Amino acid sequence: QVQLVESGGGSVQAGGSLRLSCAASGYDSQYCMGWFRQAPGKEREGVASIDRDGSTTYADSVKGRFTISKDNAKKNLYLQMNSLKPEDTGMYYCAAVPPHWYYGCAREYNYWGQGTQVTVSS
Repeated sequence: QVQLVESGGGSVQAGGSLRLSCAASGYDSQYCMGWFRQAPGKEREGVASIDRDGSTTYADSVKGRFTISKDNAKKNLYLQMNSLKPEDTGMYYCAAVPPHWYYGCAREYNYWGQGTQVTVSS
């Protein structure tokens, strides 16, 4: 059973930085990993993802500010968030899914953590 536990959230002023961590267990390093967020009253949205080869993708709203990375040895996933804006406020979730044999990481994530809150004040 895959378990994901996020940490590192908190409150910060605009322009500040936070580093989120996700401790994973029971998963394979080949899995697709990603960060999602959900702001109050809004739908959950993808923030960044990283595949088994280390290729990354980012939402346009965070490109150049956020960096996703992983440490396969420690089974940790990270999200370095710089130049934070109030619109980055929300609950951040770590997620994982085995890659599809054909579609790779283009599929719905099926393992989720409980989330960690990020609040950015202006």
